[in-house]
Amino acid sequence: MVNRRMIAAATVLAGAVTLAAPAARPHAFLDHASPAVGSSLPTAPSGVTMWFTQQLEPAFTTATVSDKSGNRVDAGPARVDASDPTELRVPLKQLPPGTYTVSWHALSVDTHTTTGHFTFEIKP
Repeated sequence: MVNRRMIAAATVLAGAVTLAAPAARPHAFLDHASPAVGSSLPTAPSGVTMWFTQQLEPAFTTATVSDKSGNRVDAGPARVDASDPTELRVPLKQLPPGTYTVSWHALSVDTHTTTGHFTFEIKP
């Protein structure tokens, strides 16, 4: 017969291994951004940088930045960083004080798409 202590030890070990395993994320979700989501800045940034939870497919990942009237204020296309394929950068025009919306559409290398948006503010 199997010893109860051995069964208990095996159960604890299996639980520890399960808890230590990294979580699999099947989509490229926004992890963090600069400027930060919902932030209020004293000066205008020259661009927006976003980091995702998975590598992005550059040909099918986009982002735009617009003002409160919906006018685009990005100074060129969003680009996935060649040295860090989880990073997406959007250059910006010179921005006056106001609230801006960043909208993104990401295709991860596992072919799943995600979309989202966030705002940041430049103080007067």
